[in-house]
Amino acid sequence: MEIGGQTFEVKTVSNFDVRDFEFDEDDKKLTLFISSGLENNLADLIIPQSLLGGNLTFYLNDQEYFPKMDTTEQVSFVTLNFTGFGDNKLDIIGTTYYFGLTEKDDVVKDQPHSAIQPVENSNDSLLWIFFAVPLVVVIVFVIVKIKKRN
Repeated sequence: MEIGGQTFEVKTVSNFDVRDFEFDEDDKKLTLFISSGLENNLADLIIPQSLLGGNLTFYLNDQEYFPKMDTTEQVSFVTLNFTGFGDNKLDIIGTTYYFGLTEKDDVVKDQPHSAIQPVENSNDSLLWIFFAVPLVVVIVFVIVKIKKRN
C-alpha cells in the first residue's frame, strides 16, 4: 500500500477478503474492510513498524478486540480469530507511525516514485513462513472436516 508518499507492505493470510483499507495519519489508524463468506474467521497480519507501531489497539466492528500479537523491531505479527459472516471492519490504532522514515516532502524529488521499494529483511521472511504454514494446515484441516461431513 502507498501512504504518504511511502510504500508499505502489509501481508495477510486469511480465510476472508480484505476489500479495501484506509489510513488516517492524524489518528494513526489503519482500517481494513473485511468481507467473509464464513462465520469463523482466521487471519495472520504482518504490519511493518515503520507504518504503524508502538502499542497497538484493535477494534472489530467498533468493539475493542484483543488478538494474539507478537512484535519485533521491524514488524507486528497479529493473529485474528473472530466470528462474523459478511462485512466487518477492523481498526488498528498505533502510538507511532512512519517510525524512522522521512516525511513525504523529504523524499528525494529526483527519483521516480516507482524507485521506492519496500525492504524485506530475511528474518521477516523466515518468521512469515512460521506463521503461514500453520495457518495453511488449519485451513486444510477445516476443509477436510467439512467435506467428510458432506
